[in-house]
Amino acid sequence: MPEYKSPQSEPGTERNLLLGLLLMAVVIFGSQFFMRKYMPQQPASTTHPAAPAQSTSSTTAGEAQAAAVISARSSSQQGSGKQPQQPVATASRQAASESETVVENRLYRITFSNRGAQVKHWVLKKFQDDQGQPLDLVNASASAKYGFPLSLWTYDQALRDKLNSGLFVPSVTGTTITAPAALVFEFSDGGLAVRKTFHFDDSYVISLDVSAFQNGAPLYAFPAWPSGFGDQATLPAYAASQFEYQFNSESEHLAPKKIPGGDTRHGSFNWAGISGSYFGAIFIPDNPDNLNVVTLHNAIEVVTDSSKPNETKPADVLGLAVGRPGETTERLFVGPKSLDAAESVPVPTIVGAEKDLRAVVNFGSLGLIARPLFAWRFIGLRWIYGFVHNWGWSIVLQTILITIILLPLRIFQMKSALKMQKAAPQIKAIQEKYKKYSMRDPRKADMNKEIADLYKREGVNPISGCIPLLVQLPFLWAYYRMLSTAIDLRQAHWLWIHDLSAAEPFPFLLPIIMVVSMFLMQKMTPQAGMDPAQQRMMTVMMPLMMGFIFFKLAAGLNLYYAESNLIMIVQQAIMNRTGLGREMKELAAKRARKKNSS
Repeated sequence: MPEYKSPQSEPGTERNLLLGLLLMAVVIFGSQFFMRKYMPQQPASTTHPAAPAQSTSSTTAGEAQAAAVISARSSSQQGSGKQPQQPVATASRQAASESETVVENRLYRITFSNRGAQVKHWVLKKFQDDQGQPLDLVNASASAKYGFPLSLWTYDQALRDKLNSGLFVPSVTGTTITAPAALVFEFSDGGLAVRKTFHFDDSYVISLDVSAFQNGAPLYAFPAWPSGFGDQATLPAYAASQFEYQFNSESEHLAPKKIPGGDTRHGSFNWAGISGSYFGAIFIPDNPDNLNVVTLHNAIEVVTDSSKPNETKPADVLGLAVGRPGETTERLFVGPKSLDAAESVPVPTIVGAEKDLRAVVNFGSLGLIARPLFAWRFIGLRWIYGFVHNWGWSIVLQTILITIILLPLRIFQMKSALKMQKAAPQIKAIQEKYKKYSMRDPRKADMNKEIADLYKREGVNPISGCIPLLVQLPFLWAYYRMLSTAIDLRQAHWLWIHDLSAAEPFPFLLPIIMVVSMFLMQKMTPQAGMDPAQQRMMTVMMPLMMGFIFFKLAAGLNLYYAESNLIMIVQQAIMNRTGLGREMKELAAKRARKKNSS
């Protein structure tokens, strides 16, 4: 079975790409600076006080009990939006032994254990893990250490252990339930009384009604997703985790380093959750006000090299618990961070704010470019995919479209370069006129003024030649964010590429094509007024540097960049044959002859 890697398959890939783009920008702007010898110079975070420690010390219910609970829930939420009635504590209500109940629909298969009334497996039927097996979103190793999904989180560790190890009495056991359905778990021991009710339909969303009381007093016991996700197997995969929330039009996406463990955020939330690169667990309260959101941040040892199983490093494991003291009514979305899935989940909010979970699909700081690149009609990757039904060919077609759109900028670049070449002798003459004065001499200001007047007269903008390259940089970064965010490209095949969202394996054809094409493009493009040493840096060093950085980046990004370069080579070859191109070549040859004769 093929092994699929995360798009963050190597540590530091995002940092390396940013560094590469930054260096490219520095070189571009630096080249213009060199030519200046011819030019004028979230809600407040507070920790909730721990709930006071309280002293705590079978029969399976039938389907009739589940139906009664559903009816009670419906009637209790009518009118004033009352919460479910609190469970009545009895001497003891516990199951005699551990059992499992499976709930499934067309999207998932969830295995509940009555021990703690929590989830042991949450399998998404439409997705596979790195070994090609059905994807289980429960992180088995982290959950065994820090808690399973839908466990209850409390400030009292002893009470937490009791709640999550007690044998609840389920309404249905030893069978598979097909949604739509309901499943009820009850547990009582002395003054402690807990009820968990789960409602399932045909979507990725389940509904939760949780009641927890101690001697009639509400407990600070919140439903939790405490231990990351089952698709996390590498350090970069854990590092891609984030805690995120939204209230009305404001949303936050926080990296692990910004998340303290056991911190309580009390306030209003339309939703709050955690996510990895492609999957998320998002709590959506029925009432967004006065909510407690506890951020959980732990660590687990992860093997860094499969050939060296004893070598491990700590990885961040994020989780959260969301609820209110005593009674909590909310929904939980567990599934892919796809636009289709996120936009199908309604979220109560104010007019003008996003009314669904679309903000969970976070395209980053350049989302204004990355999201349209993926989602818009007539240009978006998803729209093109609807015709060709292959993500690789969709990238090929979209790259052609983007390069055609940017063609006017390349023509503008050539015209600007020609004007700069024509003005270069006059600029040099002005420079010679004032070279006897030091840089601090006030008369240098006259030189700058003369050069500025020349630029204005000739219609020259010294930095206009680098505009096409500068425009390309945000597109590169946006494409990187799109590939690492859009779950549609996860494990997407194209020709010899097994996963467009991961680095290309041997023979590394796309990175090689990208380097060679970048070299040829730089070689063919006129470099007006550029020093030979600097021109060599742009022509040779820049492609090698970018090739080193792109070597371990997503194959889809290399496909976009390499194809862009190949198309621009064709464009440049055509433009070099136009009158404008011939004029530039003749002018460059004339300057070269003059320089050699001197």
